[in-house]
Amino acid sequence: MDKQRRRDIAREYKERKVPVGIFSLRCEPTGEAWIGMSRNLDGAANSALMSLRLGSHRNATLQAAWKAHGQAAFVYAVVEGLEEDLTPIGREDWLKARLRHWIAALEARPIVA
Repeated sequence: MDKQRRRDIAREYKERKVPVGIFSLRCEPTGEAWIGMSRNLDGAANSALMSLRLGSHRNATLQAAWKAHGQAAFVYAVVEGLEEDLTPIGREDWLKARLRHWIAALEARPIVA
């Protein structure tokens, strides 16, 4: 691969649109749900599931449910994605408002305790 092609790939990676939004982790056997927000939904899935697998998630009730029921009992889902471009402050305000909305609507707990 030549240098120009490498530069093009690096530029495309930096310019990609990172998905922003609200996600959930649901324990199927109990019906419990935890809702979180993220500026990078792909990273949020990876981070949450990895910390649960390692037994080091900061939400004790979520970690306890994971330990009791196992990975197969949990479903990760994107609940809502941000489609429009907002300023960083606008994005944070949107995330916080939508997090509150989905916690109430789904009778869920926040992932961050």
